[in-house]
Amino acid sequence: MKTDETGINASAAPSGDGCVECLRTGGWWLHLRRCALCGHIGCCDNSPARHATKHFHATDHPVIRSFEPGEVWFYDYRNDDFFDGPPLHPPLSHPLNQPAPGPRGKVPENWEQLLNP
Repeated sequence: MKTDETGINASAAPSGDGCVECLRTGGWWLHLRRCALCGHIGCCDNSPARHATKHFHATDHPVIRSFEPGEVWFYDYRNDDFFDGPPLHPPLSHPLNQPAPGPRGKVPENWEQLLNP
């Protein structure tokens, strides 16, 4: 998919309720981020695997939006800046009953010691 100037496709649906790669490999995350161009759900940079940023480097999809309940910010990797963006295709966050960190049953007891700074 070729990235357009804005890096946002408001009609792209989220890829799921959790980090695609962590769910596939049995990993865990602190918070979730949504690619604003294709809908890929990845884990934040404080999470051990940093899949949202890895997705940006692999695809050049430059904008993410928080996928956490109540958070509506966008972030553009190209200029390292947060901004307000357009409404996206729902859902706008992971389910309210999904814990953070998550997913349930995969988060180690010492998770705080395993976070990236």
